Parts: sequence; C-alpha cells; structure tokens
Amino acid sequence: MNFGTLQDVETRGKTVLLRVDFNSPIDPSSNTILDDKRFREHIPTIQALEDARVVVLAHQSRPGKKDFTTLQAHAERLERLLGMPVTQVDDIFGSCAKKAVRESHPGDVILLENVRFSSEENLTMKPEDGAKTHLVRKLASMADLCVYDAFGTAHRSQPTITGLPYAMKTVAGLLMEKEVSMLSKVFTSAPKPVTFVLGGTKVDDSMAVAGNVLANGTADKVVIIGVVANVFYLAKGIDIREPSKNLIHNLGYDGEVEKAREILAKYSDRIVLPEFVAVKENGERREYSINSVPKDCPILDMGTESIGTISDELKQAGTIVMNGPAGVFEDPDYAAGTFDILHAAANAEFTVCGGGHTAAVIEQLGLEPKYSHLSTGGGACIEFLTGKKLPAIAALEESWAKFH
Repeated sequence: MNFGTLQDVETRGKTVLLRVDFNSPIDPSSNTILDDKRFREHIPTIQALEDARVVVLAHQSRPGKKDFTTLQAHAERLERLLGMPVTQVDDIFGSCAKKAVRESHPGDVILLENVRFSSEENLTMKPEDGAKTHLVRKLASMADLCVYDAFGTAHRSQPTITGLPYAMKTVAGLLMEKEVSMLSKVFTSAPKPVTFVLGGTKVDDSMAVAGNVLANGTADKVVIIGVVANVFYLAKGIDIREPSKNLIHNLGYDGEVEKAREILAKYSDRIVLPEFVAVKENGERREYSINSVPKDCPILDMGTESIGTISDELKQAGTIVMNGPAGVFEDPDYAAGTFDILHAAANAEFTVCGGGHTAAVIEQLGLEPKYSHLSTGGGACIEFLTGKKLPAIAALEESWAKFH
C-alpha cells in the first residue's frame, strides 16, 4: 500500500474529517435504518480517533431516490453503537457546520449533513477538479487532516472521495486499510489453488472479473453460477429457453454472450458450469440437465447433482472468492444452491466475499466467523478484483506523495 494510514499520522488534539460509507437500507416511511452493518464496520476507526475532534462526512442514497434523506437517523444509530453522544449538524460547510466544529473538543464526534445534499458531490470529476469545488475547499479549511474510510465508494471519483485527498493530507482509515489488504491478498499471497465463484445478476461485472483473473493467472478455476451461467450457456450454443433468454435481454446483457464465448475459447478447461439446473414447472421445483430444460420454464437455481459437484470442487480450493448467489435464494424452494455453496466455501483456508446480497446471506446463515473477509463494498470490491486501481486508492497515494 503506497498510501498513509492512521499509524503514520498524529491525530491527538487534531480536527479530523472522516469520510465514511453509512449508506444503508432505509424504510422511507419511517426513516428507520434496516441494516447497520456499515456503521459497525467503521466503529474501530472512530474509536481510534478518540483523542481528536472527529467530523464525519457521509451520504445516504442520491437525489431522486425515495431513501435520499437527512442523516438524523444515522446520527442516532451511530450514537447508540458508539455509546457516546454524536452531534448531528443540519449543514455541510456553512456557518452552522463551522461553528459546531470550532466549538468542539477532542473526543467529540460531529456528523455533518448528507454530503450529497451538495450538488457538487453528485458530479463525477477528476480529483484535481474536485479539489477546487466549494465543497472541498470549505471542508478542508475546517480540519487539519482527512481520514478516508469509505471503501464502498472507492470506485467513484467525486469531491469528498478523490478531491479532498488532493486538497489536504489524507490517510486511510482502519476499514479501508483492511479492505485493501485482504483483497490484495487474493492476488499476492492467497493459498493455492484459487477458485472464484461468480454469480448473481451483474453479468458485466462478473465477466470483467473472470477475464482478468483467468488472464493473469490469479484464478486456477472460475465457477459460474446464477444469471451469469445463463450467458455462458448461450455462448456454448445451449438453448436455455425463452424465460431465461428474456431475463438476459431485459437486463441488457445480450452483448455479454460474445465476451463469454471469448473466455470459453481461451479458458474452457478452467471454467466450471452447472450441468443440472432447477426450474419452476407448474409452480413447483423440477430439476433437469441444462440440455433438456422444458419450454417456458425459467432457471431459478442449480440442480442437486451440480450442487454436489461444485461443492466437491470447492473442497479442493485453498482460496475462494465468492460473489453473487446461485439462484433466487429469496424463495426457499430455490435457495439450496446458494446456501450449500456458501457452506462449502466456508471451509476453505482463505475465503473472501464480495459484499452485497451474498454477504447478507452469509450473515443470515451464521457463517460470518468462518469467512476470512466480507467486503463492505459490492461495486468497489468487484472493480478492485478486475485489476483496476480504484480512484480513491489512487487519490490516497497522490495525497501521501504530495503532503507527507
């Protein structure tokens, strides 16, 4: 890691801007936070700054969404988790925010208003341009140091993500440091063999990851499940019937079939696809070979025989990277593939989950202690695994070189 961390700076008595990712599922009718996992992940960083004035920067949703709201509920939840008062300020960089920061004391925690209430924060721009925004210039003037801990936003280039590091000394928080360290291990020192399990509905992301880890030798095997598998079936010339074809078309992934064809042409010996699937036929679960799926029956899960085959494959792996479910796990009739694969993956020496729905299911099954790392950033994690340098990481590196 070519950026600074909390170990590299003195924070005692300082005023610290702390960029976190508290963006959480919310019930719009009651403004109730439904899942506080992201809050919990940031607590160690806030506690590590106990001798500083901590000014928390966070966002919730984006303009136009039903859950785009103030951070009042976030302040209450953070206060409960920290076990200490949190001052919520209905302002971002105006006189109220400045006064609250100026009158605070070491050990105080202040949560400013949703940074996406500032129109500038909703723009994607180069870091050097972000550093010139009113938002960044005003915020930077209020503090001595910035700590970036929002891995979940690290794939974006917006003012408080990449602009602040260009405007002032910025180091990584404990969560950011952990995410980069654990995900980097997949490429550098993960126990062999390494198996990626790519599923869910984000076909383009999975295709990018598969292409990268197969080309650079990171993955010894790639197991393809979920909707991603349907694209590969089409690439192999298998007729998966209209319901599943229509789903791919409606999701806008018709163009991914050719990419899957190219991956199969180069790496077919390292790709594992389920040969048996579960469909909904006359309202019930039925299992068929992928080559004999009945007309008008949507594929909703792996078949039992393939669940066993892939579970055995995972038992051979030293490292497993999980991303995306095997089917419509929300329906108990089609949850077996997802649940059994997650149980099988939990026994590997080193297992990483790419966040999102998969991480939620792992917690639901009580498997979290058996996983080496559950990422807090779905999109950021995926982009990291494609081999790209995330904008926030590049900005942290630039900040350390510039201000250290």
